[in-house]
Amino acid sequence: MTLSLVDHSVGLGGPPLAEFAPYEPDIRAYRAAVGELVAEVGQDRSADGRFAEQILSRRLDEPQFVGVLSATPDGRESTIAKLLFEVRTYEPSPRSANSVGALVRISMLAQIDAVWWGRERSYQTDADLLDAPELVDLDELRYAGLLQFSYRHQADTFLSRAARSAERRTLPYRSPKTAGLRLALTTAQSISWLNELADEFALHAPAGTPPLWVTSLARSVAHQRRLKELGYAALLPSAHCVGYAVDVEMAWYRRFHAHRILRGLLLDRQRIGEVNVIDEGQAWHVCLRPDLTENSDFGKSLFGKSGLRKSEFEGLSSGHGDS
Repeated sequence: MTLSLVDHSVGLGGPPLAEFAPYEPDIRAYRAAVGELVAEVGQDRSADGRFAEQILSRRLDEPQFVGVLSATPDGRESTIAKLLFEVRTYEPSPRSANSVGALVRISMLAQIDAVWWGRERSYQTDADLLDAPELVDLDELRYAGLLQFSYRHQADTFLSRAARSAERRTLPYRSPKTAGLRLALTTAQSISWLNELADEFALHAPAGTPPLWVTSLARSVAHQRRLKELGYAALLPSAHCVGYAVDVEMAWYRRFHAHRILRGLLLDRQRIGEVNVIDEGQAWHVCLRPDLTENSDFGKSLFGKSGLRKSEFEGLSSGHGDS
């Protein structure tokens, strides 16, 4: 069955993916160079944003960075200017990057996402997400028994927030310390990929390890900006805002001695070119590579479970904007 990449009809954006940069930059060399850059920034534990800015100003013209930065939607010079501004104005945050080195790592690796998806039209508002026919409602699939991973919604009322707080006090390790999904919506391709990862994680994790837990899926640009205001390293453009990025809980699995297995599975999939992975601390960000989502065989495992046909799947996903 074919799950083709759907042309988004909402929001604003640049030209379609077909008008992308005509070559693939050397992403492997770029990742290695980012690792060296982060190590250099981290050599001085008292390093602040100004110190990091000096290092980036000196090094970002090196060949191993130029290919990726030049292929971003804004081009090399504008992208470098934004990166320098990010580190110059860095303030530690318990919500996300707790060191300037972490901010450099997240910001630099996010440019791979920008190269892959930055020219796609983004969902500008939550209403755009709810109205997007190509996005799938996870609640419907969970009800149908077609999800191999776990998630929960944000607590959005006073009573639900009080109940969540009481649960954390009495059963602090029952679930990850995460707010939950604002909207349980994403692309079918992302769900298929997560199901495959969840199956593999369940196969290799120690007995008693809970299923893979997803902390974030599709987001609007407006919500991305709200996260930024709250202190998260929420950059734009973002693959979350086109439906092809997910965040996977990592820290919680330490208590089950399963975090190294999950980390290895993610890095293995990055190594073979499926995804871009960013260690963001408690959760790891994962962005699907565009040609993976265009693969005609990709996603058939989702429809193969329980004998669900594509037409039935589309029926489940339709009407999610009314929920």
